[in-house]
Amino acid sequence: MPILKGVDITVSKGEIVTIVGSSGAGKSTLLHILGTLDTPSGGEVWLNDVNLTGLSGNELADFRNRHIGFIFQFHHLLPEFTALENVCIPAYIAGNRQRQVKERAIFLLETLGLKERLEHKPNALSGGEQQRVAVARALINNPDVVMADEPTGNLDSRNARELHNLFLELRDKLQQTFIIVTHNEELAPLSNRQLVMKDGRIIADAGQSLIQ
Repeated sequence: MPILKGVDITVSKGEIVTIVGSSGAGKSTLLHILGTLDTPSGGEVWLNDVNLTGLSGNELADFRNRHIGFIFQFHHLLPEFTALENVCIPAYIAGNRQRQVKERAIFLLETLGLKERLEHKPNALSGGEQQRVAVARALINNPDVVMADEPTGNLDSRNARELHNLFLELRDKLQQTFIIVTHNEELAPLSNRQLVMKDGRIIADAGQSLIQ
């Protein structure tokens, strides 16, 4: 039985698009397909004129690493590495030069307010700080789009609000594109567009004007 049914969306550069709906509506499945973590049984996924559904396993992994960033609810930081090292890992995998990688990682962490936490391991960071490290890691390869699955789901209201504002700042300063699955009633209305899903379909695509 198909989970998604006739879903067709287009996201422009510099947009924050949130996907909302009740549990089981297909939000995370859609996000995972858009992020190439899952393979659709039909249809196509395109990013920058590249048909991602036509790439082989190794080609897809390389494209994903270079062009798509991910933020998850539970951070998924490696506990044995520092904040700085965690951020650097995707860029090292991409084969980028170590000095350039470290410079960009430090820039991102300082931009996100973690200048004094570079050498701290995840267990020495608060939940909000860990999520900011995860955001920096998602941005390290300068991705075309960042996919976020319930990024504020494990944060208290203050840290969630700070993360919301951070997404807006990154959109405004870096023209960063975000696609965000969320249940957060504060975050969703702040997006440029809010997609409402029900039973595997998009039943509403509402443009917002609150942050123009």
